[in-house]
Order: sequence, then C-alpha cells, then structure tokens
Amino acid sequence: MIVRTPDGAEDGAAAPLAAAILTGGRATRLGGARKATLALDGASIIERQLAVLARVAAPIFLVTSAQSPRDADLRVVRDEFLNHGAPGGIYTAIVASPHERTLVVACDMPFLSEALLAYMAGIDADVVIPRTARGYEPLCAIYGRACAAPMRARLTRGELEASRRLEGVRVAEVSPVTLAAYDPDGLLFVNVNTPHDYERAKEVLEER
Repeated sequence: MIVRTPDGAEDGAAAPLAAAILTGGRATRLGGARKATLALDGASIIERQLAVLARVAAPIFLVTSAQSPRDADLRVVRDEFLNHGAPGGIYTAIVASPHERTLVVACDMPFLSEALLAYMAGIDADVVIPRTARGYEPLCAIYGRACAAPMRARLTRGELEASRRLEGVRVAEVSPVTLAAYDPDGLLFVNVNTPHDYERAKEVLEER
C-alpha cells in the first residue's frame, strides 16, 4: 500500500524517532578508507551527519559489521545478517531501535537536510522513503517496526535489493517534486563512494 505524502510542513504529532547510521561497508573503491571519518570543510562526514540527526532524532546509534571499527562515540549494534549488504543493516536498525520508528542513513552522505528529515518524520506510514528520478533512496528513509518481519523474510530468501519496495506495509513516497523544495541543489543523496566523489564533495563545499 502506498500512502501519498502531504505537501507542506509536518504536523508536529509524530511518534519518537531514533536514527541509525549504517557503517559496515568495505569502501573498496576508496582503498578501504573509513568513509564516515573523511574530512569535509574541517569536519568528518559522520560529524556533519550527527549535527543534523541530533536535531530530528534520538537516540542515534551505529549499525556495523563485526569487523568494522567504531566511527563515533555512539552505541554500536552488530549487524544480525552479516554480508547481506544494506538490507541486513536496515533490518538490524529496525529491531535494535528503542523506538517504533527509525531513520536509517548511510554513513557516506555528507549533505543531509534537517528540513527534509523533519518533514519525513511527520508522515504517518510504516516506511517513509524519498523517490528521486533514479528510484527509491532506502538509505535515507524511515522504517517502522512493522517492517521487521517482511524484511527478515526477504533476507532469509537471499533477496538483497534494498531499493525494492516492501510489501504488506504502508509506504509513503516523498516525490521528486517535494524533494526539490527541500533539496534544490540536488545534494541530499550524494554519497562518497570513490575518490572522485570525495573530491567533488569538497568542491561543492568550497563553492558555497
């Protein structure tokens, strides 16, 4: 079921929201560098994220693989489905969260928007997920506890496509039109996966 999102500001009556930062990737295209700790304009990516997330969610915790180092002084939750990529991290975030709803973000997104995340937090649905021209953005989305069972079933079947919409839950899509109002420069979903991405992110900040 798809719930159409309302336009305008959030209603202020949203349930408490936790936030999980997924940090378990191997960053092979960055030579194994810890993406979350890369510096941009004097602050690491994860420090930039925490400055935004702390204003829309609490608590904030990390989801990582058993081999991953701690990237911030936060509670660390070990991935329940090792080597299952982003879907495994999303599932772990949902079941480890102290709240019914959890905002899940990847650790390599330096341009999170407080205004957009606050807007998403005010939408009543089991999944609140941005949809760009490229498709869904599952690593900057809100998941309710109702998503745990269908997500686990998908993982046990070996279905690891994070951008595939979950069935049997209420999904609210944040449309490209709505996203444009909060992200006019198209930066929110930029991630740092390669040396080129890193250099481009630094250039963007220098141009501001």
